[in-house]
Amino acid sequence: MRCEVVAVGTELLLGQIVDTNSSWIGEQLALAGIDSFFQTKVGDNLDRMVEALETALDRSDAVIVTGGLGPTQDDITREAIARVMGVELVRSPELVEKITAMFGSRGRQMTANNLRQADLPEGARANPVQPGTAPGLICEVDRGGSTPRMIYAVPGVPWEMREQMSGAVLPDLKARAGILSVIKSRTLRSWGRSESGLAEDLDGEIQRLDRTGTATIAFLASGWEGIKVRITAKAEDEATVDEILDTEQARVMEIIGDSVFGFDDDTMESVVLDELRRRGLTLGLAESLTGGLIGSRITAVPGCSDVFRGGVIPYDRRLKIEVLGTPDIPAVSEQMAVELAEGARRVLGCDVALAVTGVAGPTPHEGQDPGTVWIGTSINGHTDATLIKFPYDRERVRQLTCISALSFLRHRLLAAD
Repeated sequence: MRCEVVAVGTELLLGQIVDTNSSWIGEQLALAGIDSFFQTKVGDNLDRMVEALETALDRSDAVIVTGGLGPTQDDITREAIARVMGVELVRSPELVEKITAMFGSRGRQMTANNLRQADLPEGARANPVQPGTAPGLICEVDRGGSTPRMIYAVPGVPWEMREQMSGAVLPDLKARAGILSVIKSRTLRSWGRSESGLAEDLDGEIQRLDRTGTATIAFLASGWEGIKVRITAKAEDEATVDEILDTEQARVMEIIGDSVFGFDDDTMESVVLDELRRRGLTLGLAESLTGGLIGSRITAVPGCSDVFRGGVIPYDRRLKIEVLGTPDIPAVSEQMAVELAEGARRVLGCDVALAVTGVAGPTPHEGQDPGTVWIGTSINGHTDATLIKFPYDRERVRQLTCISALSFLRHRLLAAD
């Protein structure tokens, strides 16, 4: 089974929206054991959309189209698929009723153009999973072979697309492909190491896996979120796959365990919160450089309120002195990082405080170059600080400071055990 992706939307071509949908779909196809060799982006033009779909069907068994299923004039994916199938659009009474009910349940007035979403190419069926007002499409296309080619249309809204893909499209694809085996992955989240360094350390293990074929290892660079090391295995049942993954994870951890901070959906902030929770400690922040970015990451984690007390953003020197009680010393210094952490711990009444101060750029400050960052911690009165210098622009400096600071706190907590 070969399946490719066609992403629809002029905004994708203009760079106004980043096409994360195709990346996610490609990943899910790989995990399902379905080959995918092409991804295409096409603007909201009927002739070009038809051409893209025709090309895709000529070389693949199935096509997943994302986008263009909304109610506006430029949402013409339905029309393009109907032309490829050589049929007319037919309005579905069931979908009309469903879409109308959705608007009613939300207390919103439905405009007439929303009924366009109830139009199906004749012979197609609606995706049974419909989290939003835009139904997905499952279409069999006769291309003269022994089996029909497939077109699956899913919305461009990422969360709607993911629900329709997981709930209906991927199971249908696997069933048509006769895939009975289970493919699963486990991701090791690392920070502080380069992709090339991790690859060098794991080279022997990767070569061993190439010989045995029991699993594969891949590296996924994730910007300021670090490097993901993904282990993937395939077997006849889930229990066997989990056993393979457990064994391989243990082998990889023996080699690069010091760099690994979490697994799968863990984030640096969720791991730090878990470490604090396990010790019964509360956390406070003093963010001079990052202006609340660390606090934003922490409060995005469900259940953080039992650990996180709050934060202070002493961007102005006077606030450092008047609110946190720091001495009148250079703002970008080791002593200031420690004083900020101590002040936050005292003012916020927490057990642990994390502080950052530095120069985000683009110009120097107090004689310090852009990218100069001091991170301070206070853990039950025991203080520590570290200096980092980032050769990047302002946004990267601020974002990298967030995860670096959380990583530094994590290591300080582990050292305190």
